[in-house]
Amino acid sequence: MIRTIGKISRFLFAALIIVSLFAPQLLAAPPPGDRLSLSGSIKNLQGKGVKEVEVEVLLNGQHLKPTGKEETITTGSQGNFLAVFLLPQNSFPGARLEVKAAKPCWQEIALSPVIPVQVGTDQHGNRLLQAQAALTMKRLVTPAFWLAATVLLLVYIIIAAEVMHRTLAALLGASLILFITYTLGTFNKNYFILSFEDAMRAMDMNVIFLLMGMMIIVGVLKKTGLFQWLAYKSYALARGNVFILSCILMLVTAVASAFLDNVTTMLLMIPVTIEIAVTLKINPVALLIPEVFASNVGGTATLIGDPPNIIIGSFAKLSFADFVVNLTGIVLICMVVTLIYYVYWYKKAYLQAEVKDVHRTIAYLKQEYRITDKKLLILSLCFLSLTIFLFIIHGVLHMEPSIAALMGAMLLLVMSRVDIVEMLEHEVEWPTLIFFMALFIVVAGAEETGLIQVIAEWVADVSRGNLVVAVLMVLWVSALASAAIDNIPFTATMLPIIAFLNETIPGAESGILWWSLALGACFGGNGTMIGASANVVTVGLAEKAGYHISFLYYMKACFVPMLITIVLASFYLVFFKM
Repeated sequence: MIRTIGKISRFLFAALIIVSLFAPQLLAAPPPGDRLSLSGSIKNLQGKGVKEVEVEVLLNGQHLKPTGKEETITTGSQGNFLAVFLLPQNSFPGARLEVKAAKPCWQEIALSPVIPVQVGTDQHGNRLLQAQAALTMKRLVTPAFWLAATVLLLVYIIIAAEVMHRTLAALLGASLILFITYTLGTFNKNYFILSFEDAMRAMDMNVIFLLMGMMIIVGVLKKTGLFQWLAYKSYALARGNVFILSCILMLVTAVASAFLDNVTTMLLMIPVTIEIAVTLKINPVALLIPEVFASNVGGTATLIGDPPNIIIGSFAKLSFADFVVNLTGIVLICMVVTLIYYVYWYKKAYLQAEVKDVHRTIAYLKQEYRITDKKLLILSLCFLSLTIFLFIIHGVLHMEPSIAALMGAMLLLVMSRVDIVEMLEHEVEWPTLIFFMALFIVVAGAEETGLIQVIAEWVADVSRGNLVVAVLMVLWVSALASAAIDNIPFTATMLPIIAFLNETIPGAESGILWWSLALGACFGGNGTMIGASANVVTVGLAEKAGYHISFLYYMKACFVPMLITIVLASFYLVFFKM
């Protein structure tokens, strides 16, 4: 055995010597030919990179295979590509180099000729060439476009008609999009809507984890009796006047939404509101609808108040102060209108409240609704304060808000020793979270096939050259689209269009179109229950507590005041910001 091992060792040693002697000669003799390094970018009409485009390079009509492991060239997430080719010696000048690009639902394009530039030679005399290719692709209206639009519309109709639960409707829509993609789309690329990988990326886990973290924090706070105590304090402050009480709740919600975010604020306010409504023996919906409307209006005033503002601020490099200076005025005006509108709208419901002996009721509430666990309350408020502080500075830390929420929630569970299984089973509203995840996929299908882009391009085409028209178009289209779809993906799609309009329309360089987009997306999200994340959360938690809010009822209560705020925003932008 030892002798055999010795023979093998000597053989390997000899082989190593031979390789070391002849490797330099082998490495010194690469295949002869010119080396071409080709880089490029493929963008849409608004200058945004198009990902996953298959790029083909032709030399005198013949397909060129890139060197290396990759046999095909595909653009990355920003629409860029880079490839190296081995060409026959002295191919240029004289040869014809052509670049073609193709992707389902996009018009196939070609760039010819591409002229390389010699940048040097290697040690063996082979020429080193470089070339660049910049192409612009246009979307095509394919069967995938119509299928994605139909699925989105059907999901919307099913939710509105309440044929089935909204979570089931969204999951059905997401499943249909993926099923069509991997059946019809497998045999014909014109039916390819959305890949499974893109569907997973479309689910904004920042939103999901943010909601989950705050639901856990609120769940722990429930154990302290804080919400019952706040219900007593609110009632005592209003002295039994339900109209004043409703205004107080709306104002508190609006202010809190400006400095937290509207989703977190509603998670904190909903339990308080339900306790108050139960005490008054009125339907909590009469207080919840005005609150969530106020949360979306109040959140519009700051950079961190509403997700569309965060997206706009990050893209346009706008500061917290920029949002406060430019949007606080119109937000205050709209809040006054909101207070007046909903006090009148729910007048009958408020008049039915049982307010007999105010002093006796306040005394009863003071005795009944007390803090039950002061130690847990102090601990919970400390970690809630930490979470809020992280929300405020998350931009400086380049940290997603969901990280702050999860960190605060997990530290609270560890320190309080509250059972996480209990929290996950009873406090996390899983149907709401799954609804969001499925809806993200449905909207991504519409976006990937060009539906949202068509709307955005139409805005750019109609408003080109006229600032007033552009401002009003962006505001109203953003509002109506955000109400119908979701303000987050629409805002993200509009960003490059607004940037393009800022450069082409005289006067737009002031940034007024950013404020038009922010007001349209944030105010417009109030129009329907799926227009903004806070709306979905409110409906979900109200339903969990036993109070159903239908799609049509929500729209009936919120669409008209949403239009009023958009009208006010129109006057504000045209007469005070231009």
